[in-house]
Amino acid sequence: MGKKSSASQNVGGSGLVLSTSEYFVHAVEMAFNERQFRTFPSAQSYLVKLLEYYVPAGNLFDEVDDSGRRRRATLAETYLKAMNAEPALRTDMLKKLADRALYVAGFFSDSLQRKLVDVDYYQEMGMTAYNVLADTSREDMTAKVYREYATKFLRFTEILSTIALQSRVQDEANIMRLYETYAKTGSDMAREKLLERGLIAVPLSDLKKPTKQ
Repeated sequence: MGKKSSASQNVGGSGLVLSTSEYFVHAVEMAFNERQFRTFPSAQSYLVKLLEYYVPAGNLFDEVDDSGRRRRATLAETYLKAMNAEPALRTDMLKKLADRALYVAGFFSDSLQRKLVDVDYYQEMGMTAYNVLADTSREDMTAKVYREYATKFLRFTEILSTIALQSRVQDEANIMRLYETYAKTGSDMAREKLLERGLIAVPLSDLKKPTKQ
């Protein structure tokens, strides 16, 4: 499922740096424990690989239009194309469809509530695609994994939502540490990091001004 990422993550600000793969293994295990959900090892490993695949945000988009912009075909469009494709291509397209439906439903469930296409649509399309994959897979374990995701789709989206929430909490903590570092030291690197996140770094002199009582 894509090339293995060499990026690293700092776990909980502890200073322990893990590879992206190790980070997701840890995050998935923590989320399963928090949600009190159990599955078999191959199904859990599948989720780790899915998370690794979507580290590059561009993998959410699967087409390039005439202007060179990447676009994301709707799940329904992808499903219709897949069902009319050759078996090998059909499997690849259905897997991408099912995985994307799961990822979006898990990581972006809050934003979906404000759109015409809601979580139920992603759930229905994802479950359908995983079921077809399970029915057509020639490998017993692979079929078992797909069936697990088809029958417990919502539980797996809860795992992803838990990981997404934890990531946002850690990100907010990192931002606060960057602000504190910039305020105390005037670090150019901290300022650049704040700007990279789309935050306007106010003049250091303003940060150090005493607050009025």
